Amino acid sequence: MTRREFIALLGSTAAWPVVAWAQKSAIGKIGYVWSGKPGSNVGEAGLRQGLADLGYVIGRNLIFEARYAEGQQDRIPALISELLALNVDVLVTPGTPISLAAQRATKTVPIVCMSGNPVGAGLVASLSHPGGNITGMSLLSGEYSAKWLELISQVAPKVHRIAVLWNADNPALLAERDQLQSAARVIGLELKFLSVRAVEVEASLAALVPAAADAFVVVDDALLEPLLPRLIALAAERHLPALYAFSTAVQQGGLMSYSANFFEMWRHLARYIDRILKGERPADLPIEQTTAVTLAINLNTAKALGLTIPPTLLATADEVIE
Repeated sequence: MTRREFIALLGSTAAWPVVAWAQKSAIGKIGYVWSGKPGSNVGEAGLRQGLADLGYVIGRNLIFEARYAEGQQDRIPALISELLALNVDVLVTPGTPISLAAQRATKTVPIVCMSGNPVGAGLVASLSHPGGNITGMSLLSGEYSAKWLELISQVAPKVHRIAVLWNADNPALLAERDQLQSAARVIGLELKFLSVRAVEVEASLAALVPAAADAFVVVDDALLEPLLPRLIALAAERHLPALYAFSTAVQQGGLMSYSANFFEMWRHLARYIDRILKGERPADLPIEQTTAVTLAINLNTAKALGLTIPPTLLATADEVIE
């Protein structure tokens, strides 16, 4: 072997770890945390579809690390820490409480979130200039939450006492609560807010009886989505009209929903992940707000409850299940 050949061989050997690292780093790794069980969140399905639309194939050119709290909210900080230990490139967080937990865990790893009010919750400085390591999309459901009470009143005119299931640990819901209370005063309704914190949820569900409430509303908190099947069954069992801030509830047998299309929002959210993986900074990616809100009605459920949906309301519905 000549001296030149030896040097060439030595150079190629020394370069191998660098090339191998470059190839490895070209495969993006994202971490996803959900409060429920696998398969219980339409948002994750939308996110996966959005990534596929952009050409990502999980296991080939993208690693998708998902962790599920399975209803045990106290596990979320540990699950986030577990994902950060895997050196994910982007952390994806559904809902304000999970996003806040991620914010406390890291100031450097990019976070792509879905939040009802990211500015009000302190996640970002502003919608146009997030400024830190967090970006994503905003529901701004406080802007349309008053419509929930109006819809309940139209479908069930005799309703007077409405229970509202909410998460008091979610700062994004504080403005929503105020909006609901103001709307209730105008319409002449009495509201009772029931907590769905882990230590209180069973007592709150037990309080959903006709003697205490004529109907109930389920707000759009990530903590509540895994409870939808149970809440829908409870509404049927106790003969209570209910409105859900999740569009998937009506397909599962819920009476009505008035909400953003979470599948499409999460599908769109994949674009943020794509842009970050390609080198853009979260601080420079403005947070988008949803503008489309849809009304869905299940006529079978209305019939079972003895309710007649006004024709004018049916005419404005985006989806009617018969």
